[in-house]
Amino acid sequence: MFTRTYKNSSEKISLLGFGAMRLPVVNVETQEIDVPLATSMLDDAWNHGVNYFDTAYPYHFGQSEIVVGEALSKHPRDSFYLANKMPVWMTRTADDVKRIFNEQLQKCRVDYFDFYLLHNLSAPKMPRVESLKTYEFLAEQKKEGRIRHLGFSFHDTPQALRPIVDRYAWDFAQIQLNYLDWELLDAKGQYEILTEHELPVVVMEPVRGGALSSLSPEAVEILQTANPYVSTTSWALRFAASLPNVLTVLSGMSTPQQLADNIHVLSAFQPLTPLELETIEKAVVAYRAASPIPCTGCRYCMDCPSGVDIPKVFAVYNHYLTTQRESEFLGGYFMLGEQHQAHQCVACGACLTQCPQHIDIPKQMGEIAHAFGQITKPDWFG
Repeated sequence: MFTRTYKNSSEKISLLGFGAMRLPVVNVETQEIDVPLATSMLDDAWNHGVNYFDTAYPYHFGQSEIVVGEALSKHPRDSFYLANKMPVWMTRTADDVKRIFNEQLQKCRVDYFDFYLLHNLSAPKMPRVESLKTYEFLAEQKKEGRIRHLGFSFHDTPQALRPIVDRYAWDFAQIQLNYLDWELLDAKGQYEILTEHELPVVVMEPVRGGALSSLSPEAVEILQTANPYVSTTSWALRFAASLPNVLTVLSGMSTPQQLADNIHVLSAFQPLTPLELETIEKAVVAYRAASPIPCTGCRYCMDCPSGVDIPKVFAVYNHYLTTQRESEFLGGYFMLGEQHQAHQCVACGACLTQCPQHIDIPKQMGEIAHAFGQITKPDWFG
């Protein structure tokens, strides 16, 4: 496995990081993890040289930390780097911060975290961080050896990023970075700010929640014509990994096949050539022409007070936008169940402040409900 060195240390971090947000499940609704399969994948990753594992308190409704901790406990502690996160939005008191951190150590079966982050930090969350002295508590844990490197994850604009970078002494940062968001969400600007401050970058959403693995047919044709022997996913992984200040690229892998492909790509890693970068630019133009909604499936918008399963609605509709196959749209949409469909949205706005992609969710729900109504009008059934 290709590795990168953390700053001026002896720590060699695998270029592929295992993101434990999308582990294989036996029940999509409850997010119950398929423990034997997930454990097998985590072991396989470790056996192939992946040594960076990323989990978080809310992933899989609290089960990700347990499964990751159990799987990694079989291996020597100094053979892997474990990252975890403080869910800032779930803390109300300083005692909450302390309780959650100690609970995470216990669930993960470790005495320390190699990398620890304030989860999904943003300007609106900073007053809470400051009032609860969250950073100060975590900095103290670092002094005591329970945290090796302290950073934050971030979904916002470069303008919002700079004050956060300047506020505290950080060791690293984790941002959403992929070839679609490089310009769309100005991931380039975020990357440049972090590089300017000499903060190593951990990449999340390199495949944009799987969207860059299942592009529009036009975009796929462009990539396959350029190189018919590699997966569409490999282009996305190599784009992120080609940036010199990227420490590791997290991939939320749900199947052994995804794991095998990602290991193959980043074990024999080759940076993108100028010609390959031009190919990606052409694919992006073709993909954006299909106007997909920029949802990564992170589920930060959930639970919806009205019962709408926002990420699933977007996933079904995005697939329709890129394929234009009405039968698949109807089939997937009906399978959501009426109580979870777009027309249940009452535009309460509860989701708007939670969406890292800043999607106007109520507006999109209205448009999706309208599209569904148009397709299912009586004459469609003949």
